[in-house]
Amino acid sequence: MKADVGIVIGANDVVNPSARDDAGSPIAGMPILDVETARTVMVLKRSMNPGFAGVDNELYGRDNTMMIFGDAKETVTRIVSGLKNL
Repeated sequence: MKADVGIVIGANDVVNPSARDDAGSPIAGMPILDVETARTVMVLKRSMNPGFAGVDNELYGRDNTMMIFGDAKETVTRIVSGLKNL
């Protein structure tokens, strides 16, 4: 995938690279979205709670990932407004 920015809204397990990279993970082999390949990944979440599988997401600690906490609709609205004002 070639993308400058990946925006993840409320997902957890479906973007967790350990499903692909860690054979011992409870979610090993689960299909995931490869968002970590984007230059910058923005993750919108309400908290750091783990997903359904209860597994920490290694994506959240990567250098190209930024966490944005709060209401996703409000956050996306602010992002779009900021882009329009460029």
